[in-house]
Amino acid sequence: MPNENPLIMTMDFGTQSVRASIYNDKGEAIAYYQKHYEPAYFSKEKGFAEQDPNYYFACLCECTNAITKEYPDLIKDVKGITLTCFRDSAVLLDKDRKVIRPMILWLDQRFAVCKEPLPALYRLIFAVAGKTAAIEINRRRTIANWVKENEPENWAKVDKYVQVNTYFNYLLTGELKDPASANIGHYPLEYKKRQWYKKPMKHMQGMVFSVEKQMLSEIVPAGTLIGKITEEASKLTGIPAGIPLYACGADKSCETLGTGVVDDTMASISLGTAASIETTTVKYKPGAPFFPAYPSVQPGRFNMDRQVYRGFWMINWFLKEFGAKNIDDVISENYNAGDYNKEIASIPPGCDGLILQPYWGPMLERPLVKGAVIGFTDSTTKAHFYKAIIEGVLFALYEGMQDFTKRLGHGFKELRISGGGSRSDEVCQIAADMFGLPVSRVQTNESSSLGAAISGFLSIGRYNGANQAVSQMVRKSVTFTPNQENHKKYADLYNKVYKKLYPSLKDVYKTICEMNKK
Repeated sequence: MPNENPLIMTMDFGTQSVRASIYNDKGEAIAYYQKHYEPAYFSKEKGFAEQDPNYYFACLCECTNAITKEYPDLIKDVKGITLTCFRDSAVLLDKDRKVIRPMILWLDQRFAVCKEPLPALYRLIFAVAGKTAAIEINRRRTIANWVKENEPENWAKVDKYVQVNTYFNYLLTGELKDPASANIGHYPLEYKKRQWYKKPMKHMQGMVFSVEKQMLSEIVPAGTLIGKITEEASKLTGIPAGIPLYACGADKSCETLGTGVVDDTMASISLGTAASIETTTVKYKPGAPFFPAYPSVQPGRFNMDRQVYRGFWMINWFLKEFGAKNIDDVISENYNAGDYNKEIASIPPGCDGLILQPYWGPMLERPLVKGAVIGFTDSTTKAHFYKAIIEGVLFALYEGMQDFTKRLGHGFKELRISGGGSRSDEVCQIAADMFGLPVSRVQTNESSSLGAAISGFLSIGRYNGANQAVSQMVRKSVTFTPNQENHKKYADLYNKVYKKLYPSLKDVYKTICEMNKK
């Protein structure tokens, strides 16, 4: 390449803040600016979570303008931009590409009614396959279905129905394009083929989402050109016009790449607002029944994925409701747990019998599930409850890893960890003990941005494949070695207690849901 020191700019939209960074090809962020949203979202009704996507973009512009002013010499060497974003949050656009209503975020709790049934034949097929409940929750959680039912006047105006990151691409380049790896969520995407269903409203699974194909964005391969920064975008962002924006992927896939998980010998744990475990495969391998494998930010690969919907958000919920902390209700890149992290080191695995099932939100394969805590005694403290939340989230991810190993036919050699929860050494040690594997953090907590940077360097041809890029750009900073005695205790708790909770409470959850409908 003509320039021996090319740089990549990344734009990383999280649930609570946006970060703009400039990376070199050694994986070092040599420029960085972060803007916290104020507020992250607003709620017109209990459980709602909405925001104007243009507000998020304005926060990005504050970041990019700060960087371009402070580092003008670096901007000259930026050879490409990549953008990553939280998943499953649609923006509704009219024919003039104006936002029709505030976007509904992925953590919104509203449900559509979906009174009109799917065709009888399809319902029969889903019933025989045991997918009726999963299909029903997918329909009810789809933003398009809710808007159709509750705001028909707004739905009538919709010309394009796009993921929020696709809208950001449009604001930067004038192009409504994105790769399949950035369209994860309630959209009529055929994940295995990395394309929209040809006729979504006539396809058995595509019709669940109630979106016509012409309303969707153009799908392009990961790593290819989306477009170039326009003159208008340049005035808003401070970024020189003409710099190319390359197709990247969603936040979890970028985190997985940013922690160095390029194949299925390792897995990546993310302890953010939503907690997840992912690994990377060459072939399409769903992580469990009802769970698709998602297209990876790595071209030609997939991510097996298991998610705990309200993951380390529950830590902030606990601190706010029981810890007398005046904090936001969405976990950010860091959280203030005070002395709790110090206290949990002295509490044994299993919290002296306190076990938590972390389903504060519905699961795709368990749509009627509720959260549960058992084992309270008169010696239970706040610290026990705090640690039980951590263990509960990790038990759910451990369950995901067990499903992965069954489907892959082998286990993992090690784990990589990221997200707000990973900043705690105590949390990382609990993860190592529970999984019985070495757990490593990498050189930065901004693993999603790092993954986006790796994607950018691959896009400009700086490296010959993800393996070479990761070897040059990702470095382990600290490794937590499992205590095998603790691992045995966790394995016993998982097999003898945790795994039995859902089967034992399944009918109770169903009854609670039915009673609450009355």
